[in-house]
Amino acid sequence: MRKFGKRTVALTAFILLQIIVLLGLALSNTAIERFGKEIRLETAPVDPRDLFYGDYVVLHYAISQLPREMWQDDRLPVEGERVYVRLRAAEQRDGIYEPVSVSGKRPDVAADEAVLRARVRTTWDNQLRLEYGLERYYVPEGTGKQLEAQYEGMQVAVKVSSRGQAVISKLIVKE
Repeated sequence: MRKFGKRTVALTAFILLQIIVLLGLALSNTAIERFGKEIRLETAPVDPRDLFYGDYVVLHYAISQLPREMWQDDRLPVEGERVYVRLRAAEQRDGIYEPVSVSGKRPDVAADEAVLRARVRTTWDNQLRLEYGLERYYVPEGTGKQLEAQYEGMQVAVKVSSRGQAVISKLIVKE
């Protein structure tokens, strides 16, 4: 029976670790899509084009720019810091979720609430500008301009995990 060298075992372990990490990332998003809580956000699209990936819409959310008064911690956040935005279903707004507060720690949420994880892009003029990782949505070739024309009344259905991770499940265009 042939013995494996230390280098062979180390290389095999390294390759297996990479495969496990990639599978974990893929399964994480799949789990969020399948088991996450669905919330709706208002958005407005802009239609850029990527030479390598095709058409996509850049989505601008009202919750991406929040007043500094919503910040719950003593210390103001800095650029690049991870924060959590607590959202609540707005009454008489067709299930749209609106921001309640922003914090550096993941808050506990009620049944009619959700939490989204974000990064602070800037803090300027008493505003927190945030990125959620939901700002780009790829669409079939040639449909980006049509979506851009539907500027009014567009919503995004987002699946959110209890930890604040989110993925876009669909765009909803109101007629």
